[in-house]
Amino acid sequence: MDRLDDLALFLRVLDAGSISGAARDMDISVAMASQRLARLEASLKVRLLHRTTRRLSATEEGLRVAEQARELLDQFGRLQSSVVSDADGVTGTLRMTISATFGAMYLAPLLPKFLERYPDVRVSVDMSDTMVDFVESGIELAVRIGALEDSSLIATELAPNHRVAVASPAYVRKHGAPKTPADLSKHECLLHSNTRGPSDRWTFQRRGGRPIAVNVSGRLESTQGEFLRDAALRGLGIATHSWWHVAEDIRKGKLIQVLPDYALPSSGIHAVIPQLEFVPPRVRAMMDYLRDSFAANPIFNSHP
Repeated sequence: MDRLDDLALFLRVLDAGSISGAARDMDISVAMASQRLARLEASLKVRLLHRTTRRLSATEEGLRVAEQARELLDQFGRLQSSVVSDADGVTGTLRMTISATFGAMYLAPLLPKFLERYPDVRVSVDMSDTMVDFVESGIELAVRIGALEDSSLIATELAPNHRVAVASPAYVRKHGAPKTPADLSKHECLLHSNTRGPSDRWTFQRRGGRPIAVNVSGRLESTQGEFLRDAALRGLGIATHSWWHVAEDIRKGKLIQVLPDYALPSSGIHAVIPQLEFVPPRVRAMMDYLRDSFAANPIFNSHP
């Protein structure tokens, strides 16, 4: 950018007919203007100006530099205008990642309206629970549930994420419902091995009370919450799930919330980006759109 500025100064000198006139136009001192011209000549390794006490003119090399510099600065100006236009508008390809289950249930239904609102945006979605390398993958936005481990990333909460323990009516009829977290030791529990911390240690908290950690066990374990939800629906045991994942099953009577007087640790649904500076408008637009959409969805506003 310094060299472009120096070229612009050189052209201004030629147009004004003097260094002092160019310095006055660009609101810099004559000494500063002279230093920058000398720097430009040193970098190009040519003399650009003939200087006398009465006259200033371009050398032959200076005339060639001036011709190409005007074209270069015009191109840069067009590029800058284009970039500024894109920055003000919402355009380009938004590459994002989101968990498969949450994406299918809550992102997919929202995309038609988003794409209609922003016709110059293309959305590429990676359905995965794995935290990606933003630089290597080209991902601009990740939607993740739970605490953020990498402190170099920026997380913005889009919605709360309450969790519940559930079982099917058939399981409860056959085995009964636990009355306290300690009763879970007598039950078949469905273990989620993709959660942070041991999958066989669940923590509950009664309103106003201390956290209660209990060891649980079960014959079925999976890294995928959707698989465990299906297992719970089939009566294979008690599982813990996000409220958004099972609220409809509970409403329809397919699942029953067990231990309703005890809360599981809640976390947020976050938009994760690599930095706050120069966030592309398409990323900001998606973050705002998701936050507003989730705020209007009763699933995220209701408590289990």
